[in-house]
Amino acid sequence: MEKEIYPIKYRGAVILPESKLFNRVTWLLKEKYQGNPNHQFEKDIIRLKKGEPLDYVIGFSEFLGCKIDLSKKPLIPRPETEYWVEKILRDIRRNNIFVLDIFSGSGCIGVAILQHTNKSKVVFAEKENKFLKQIEINCKLNGINKSSYKIIQSDIFRGVKGTFDYIFANPPYITVNRKNKVQKSVLTYEPKEALFGGRDGLQYIKKFLKSAKNFLNPNGKIFMEFDSIQKEQIEKLLKEYGYKEWEFNKDQYGKWRWVVLDK
Repeated sequence: MEKEIYPIKYRGAVILPESKLFNRVTWLLKEKYQGNPNHQFEKDIIRLKKGEPLDYVIGFSEFLGCKIDLSKKPLIPRPETEYWVEKILRDIRRNNIFVLDIFSGSGCIGVAILQHTNKSKVVFAEKENKFLKQIEINCKLNGINKSSYKIIQSDIFRGVKGTFDYIFANPPYITVNRKNKVQKSVLTYEPKEALFGGRDGLQYIKKFLKSAKNFLNPNGKIFMEFDSIQKEQIEKLLKEYGYKEWEFNKDQYGKWRWVVLDK
C-alpha cells in the first residue's frame, strides 16, 4: 500500500503534492529544519517561489559525502562534476599527492580530494575574494587540517607557484550564445563569472590549457570539465599547445564532459 502524501501547510501557506514546488519544499523541510519548521520556514518558501535555487535556500550542498556550505553564493556543485571527480578518485594514487584545484569556487573538488585521500595536500586557486572565504569555510566545516591545504587568490595561474601531481579544473565554459538554454534561476542567482567563458566558451579554457602543463610534475595528469559541444575545439587546442596524450570522457548522461591530459 502506497503511503499517502499530504499537502504541506504552514502559517496559511498550502503546497499541494502535485505542484512543482512540493518536492523542493519537502526537501527544504527535511534538510534545513529536520522536519520542524520555525518562523524562517515561510520566508524560505517565498524564496523558492521566486525561483531561488534550493541549495542556496537550504544553505549547503552535498558533494561526494562532504557538506559544502554555500553562504557566499558560489556556483552550486553539479551532479556531472561530482560524477567525474568520483571516477577519478577511484583511479588515481590516493596517498601523498599534491593537487591544484583551480577555478575552485566553493572548494568542493579540493575538499573531496582531501577527504578521500591520505596525507595529501591541496592548493585552492580562486580569483574572487568572497569565494576564497567560502573555501576556508568549507575546509573548516569538513574538518580539514590546516596543514593540508593552502588557499591563494589567482587569476588562472597568475598566483600559482610550483608543480603538482594532479590539476583539477572546472573553468567557466558556457558560451554567450547559449545563454537562452541556461535555466532562469541559474542566470538570476548563480555567479555569472563562474558560468560564462566568452563568445565561444573557451576564453578561460584557452588560457588554462596554454599554461597548465608547465605546472605539472612528471607523470602528472590534468582533469578538466567542459561543455559537450566544445570537444572538437578543445582537441585542436591540445594539438596546438603540444600535449602528447589525452582522453575525452562522457558524464552519466552520455555527454562529453571531461578530459584527462598527460604532459
